[in-house]
Amino acid sequence: MPEALPAPIVDNHCHLDFPAGDEPLSVDTRLQQAADAGVTRVVQIGCDLESARWTAEAVARFPEMLGGVALHPNDAAVLAAEGTYDEAFAEIAALAQGERIRVVGETGLDTFRTGPEGHDAQVRAFRDHIALAKELGKPLQIHDRDAHAEVIDILLADGAPEVTVFHCFSGDAAMARLAATEGWYLSFAGTVTFKNNDALRAAAAVTPLDHMLVETDAPFLTPHPHRGQPGSPAMAAITARTLAEVLEADLEAFCAQIWQTSHNLYGPW
Repeated sequence: MPEALPAPIVDNHCHLDFPAGDEPLSVDTRLQQAADAGVTRVVQIGCDLESARWTAEAVARFPEMLGGVALHPNDAAVLAAEGTYDEAFAEIAALAQGERIRVVGETGLDTFRTGPEGHDAQVRAFRDHIALAKELGKPLQIHDRDAHAEVIDILLADGAPEVTVFHCFSGDAAMARLAATEGWYLSFAGTVTFKNNDALRAAAAVTPLDHMLVETDAPFLTPHPHRGQPGSPAMAAITARTLAEVLEADLEAFCAQIWQTSHNLYGPW
């Protein structure tokens, strides 16, 4: 497990309903390991109907966990093709009203896994989730894969929710500066630790600290030097150390700001 941080932080985005590895650990064990590393709070994201239902139940059992629910853009395209999107989104909208469901997301656009045939369905779902977040007054978490320009265009055209977070931010420094101008938050995952990702570290360097968040997207995007292994919320500690180095910030002060920003957006736990 990572060395413990000098002050606690929040894992802003993880998927603890996903089994991780050949011998997956229990949720209790993963949360305890995270706490031991200084990651004492998590935001659990349910991104399809099954995981959204799991999330709504889990946040009632684990006091260190808050939740978010949505239809992932790739799932939204499949549901639309099946003719079941409206029913599915209605259930997500109902679950999103839960007191401990504090996020609408992850939603957005993904042109990496879904081809042109699913584009219109993804756009519709993205706009539906934007509207839902504004209606409920809850933060929006965005999934943006190979679709930066269009995601930004839709946010500007529809009007972004008051709190808009780019989950697993993957843009460049110019996009980070635009996000700062718009007041959007950027959440950095283990990808910022990858040796060949200087462009993402450059984006982090121009991101205002009070608009920065840390996440794992566990069990995915595990940071270096554990890349390729199943991730867990504890590994947010590794990403936090890298980001503090990039910003040339005192690690304890960095953690305190991440904690405060996370609680401003999602808390109290």
